[in-house]
Amino acid sequence: MDKFSAMQAFVRVVEAGTFSKAAESMAMPKPTITRLIQTLEKELDTKLLNRTTRKVTVTADGAAYYERASQLLSEMDELEASMSRAKASPRGRLKVDIPASLGLAVIIPALPDFYARYPDIQLELGVTDRPIDILAENVDCVIRGGDLVDQSMVARRLGEFYLMTCASPAYLARHGTPQHPRELAESHRMIRYMSPRNGKLYPMVLHKDGETIEVEGYHLLAVNDSNAGVTAGLAGLGVLHTVTFLVQHHISNGTLEPLFPGWCSEAKPIYLVYPPNRHLSNKVRVFVDWIVELFARHELIQQMCSLPKAEPATTPSAAEQAQTAKTVKRPAAAPAASPVRSSVAA
Repeated sequence: MDKFSAMQAFVRVVEAGTFSKAAESMAMPKPTITRLIQTLEKELDTKLLNRTTRKVTVTADGAAYYERASQLLSEMDELEASMSRAKASPRGRLKVDIPASLGLAVIIPALPDFYARYPDIQLELGVTDRPIDILAENVDCVIRGGDLVDQSMVARRLGEFYLMTCASPAYLARHGTPQHPRELAESHRMIRYMSPRNGKLYPMVLHKDGETIEVEGYHLLAVNDSNAGVTAGLAGLGVLHTVTFLVQHHISNGTLEPLFPGWCSEAKPIYLVYPPNRHLSNKVRVFVDWIVELFARHELIQQMCSLPKAEPATTPSAAEQAQTAKTVKRPAAAPAASPVRSSVAA
């Protein structure tokens, strides 16, 4: 018996919850997984798993074996990585899951730099806002925004993100430009965000000079994806409340107009999360370091309430004024609370 393969198969079945999912994640036939574990149970002379038609549960002996086996496999991975570190650059498959908005606007455009440094790492990038079971889906790490849901995972804070309120010029021409957040609930349509986890609609929460406003607002459209919300905002379907880094260039080129200058929200954190019982392999470690560096230099991840504003000019000429009008970015409005986990300050 290949005890190492059997141990790997057993750990994957426990983490995935079913033989089918374990076989899929290991790219092995299900009968092979079954045979390996049956052979392992015979070798150990104990039952490790209770099998039913719907699920697999771990016996008391199986739970104890899993703890030690998963630790040994992690240490083996770390040992192999440390031995190869001095000989070659990190290599192998790396499975990461990231939010769609961060992936499309920040991470994926920067990947050429990552591959220039680490050409032998094969990234399998899940781009989704759905909840991820890291162990069951055999994911090395995930990046998530907002408050942490699973406190059992190890989390490294990468930065912060902010939201802002804006609308298209066409929408504002039809419905007028609101001067205060309260007006949104009175006479405007909003593009609402709902949780990918449970479909809950998130309110917009804004703060200014000790005042806190929470707006639900009337809506004809609700989406569970930030990029879909931006597309809807550009189409003039309502007032948009979304992450700053998704709308920067739309604000700059005038296809979206910022609303409510001076209104802010608390920063929402961005975390990289991985399982606590796994040592970080070299390939995961370099990816984490690269992500930390990327976010640290990305101005809209660390941005406070407003987008950068132009420096005041001193008595410009007519030509300089014309040139400035072409190049200076429009000032942005205050972002609002995260659609991930909104809260009202006391």
